[in-house]
Amino acid sequence: MQHFDFSTLGLLLFIASLVAMLTRKWGVPYSVGLVIAGIALALLPFGIEMPLTPELIFEFFLPPLVFEAAIQIAWKPFRREMPVLLALVTLGVILAASIVATGMHYLIGWSWLGAAFFGILVAATDPVSVIAMFKTVKVPHRLHLLVESESLLNDGVAAVGFAILVMIAQGAEPTAGTISIRLLTTVLGGIAAGALVAVPLIIIAGRTTDRLVEVTLTTLIAYGSFLLAEHFHLSGVLAALTAGLIVGNYGFMGSISDEGHPAVVNFWEYVAFLVNSLIFILIGGREAEQSFMPVVGAALAATLLALVGRAAAIYPVAGMFARTSIAIPWKYKHVLVWGGLKGALALALALALPASLAEREEIITVAFAVVAFSIFIQGLTMPALMRRLGLIEE
Repeated sequence: MQHFDFSTLGLLLFIASLVAMLTRKWGVPYSVGLVIAGIALALLPFGIEMPLTPELIFEFFLPPLVFEAAIQIAWKPFRREMPVLLALVTLGVILAASIVATGMHYLIGWSWLGAAFFGILVAATDPVSVIAMFKTVKVPHRLHLLVESESLLNDGVAAVGFAILVMIAQGAEPTAGTISIRLLTTVLGGIAAGALVAVPLIIIAGRTTDRLVEVTLTTLIAYGSFLLAEHFHLSGVLAALTAGLIVGNYGFMGSISDEGHPAVVNFWEYVAFLVNSLIFILIGGREAEQSFMPVVGAALAATLLALVGRAAAIYPVAGMFARTSIAIPWKYKHVLVWGGLKGALALALALALPASLAEREEIITVAFAVVAFSIFIQGLTMPALMRRLGLIEE
């Protein structure tokens, strides 16, 4: 946040508040309004510096977003859905990334490494506007759980895959053993980091009834778990997810006081609102700076491939559970496919691409184009799709 002064931050928060009020009144997704506001701000004659860097996203924005979503997830239904979720975020992410990478290599001519980087970063989903819509209308609880849980786990797996590709780009020998060890270390280490930070701090929280102290301790848990994992090159997303599940289940079952529970929930809802507001305004600012005409062919191909890859990640993988008790209804699958928007994590990974990658600048621009399509087209049409499918309960 070193590039922000207080006046700029205050202006952005004021604009975010106005956008929130207007989009609710007009029935437009909040994220769409924020991106438009960011584009408008970037085009103003006096200009406002709105830096969007991978460090800003990873160190400031991502920890609270993952943690806030995780504390809302009840462990029992989450555990019940775990088999289908794990299949979607492992086999599904591999399928999605492979389809996009293969298409970009053969259709656009990118190197296999560049195409693989792009495939894994667009496999990461960020359905913020969809989840925001779920909070304003009544939708089936299981659908809400599937969309949010799949997105969180999906992001964790995509970030791990990206880290493995960075290792390869730096010259490491990509043997099956090396990749397997790195994968297990990153995933299990991230989960362990989340538990290592959350458990002792939630025990300390149980020794006070001061809600302000409890809020402070959960803040330390959210950022501490993420940053500890990232410091040791583990999965910060999975660390924050694990920490959030511990706080949201074990913590809310007794360690956090009755007075502290609503204070913690309300605090993190506000933080998520604040962070999402800044993210989408900054995305809009960067969208305005991009020149898409030189890469229009690659952008169109990438957008189509991203949709095909997402469909391949959901329909056949979810179909494996068609005859089980956790079968996913077809209506839910449609929402998972069209609601798999791209956002902050995809852009953070794109901006973090190794400087040595030949297609780096082109990949960044195309990634912004895919994100723009998902926010404006998929985000705007999601409410209509939900109503058409009869998934919005009156």
